[in-house]
Amino acid sequence: MAYNEQLADRIDLYFRAQNVIFYEKKMFGGLCFMVNDKMCVGIIKNELMVRIGEENYPEAISKKGSREMNFTGRPMKGYVYLDDDVLDLDVDLEYWLQLALDFNPIAKATKKKLKK
Repeated sequence: MAYNEQLADRIDLYFRAQNVIFYEKKMFGGLCFMVNDKMCVGIIKNELMVRIGEENYPEAISKKGSREMNFTGRPMKGYVYLDDDVLDLDVDLEYWLQLALDFNPIAKATKKKLKK
């Protein structure tokens, strides 16, 4: 299992309950949830990656179970990793998912590469 499928199911249920239009995309050896064609949240193994923006970053990184996203060897401001043990309760998971959804409308989309 490359990613936590139970966590993926919980995210799927929350997004559907909130009437979020999204699709899943396999990325980084895990699964990403795309909203408005932008990465919103993702799962790599048992960790949740949340795109929250630089404005929310200082407070988010100070929360228990949260740490900087350092996927490429450089910290990525505006993204955090969350340990799965801080996501046991639905209310905790929903807090992080809503933070990502709130940021999504102002998040910049990645430029698509032109196919040759």
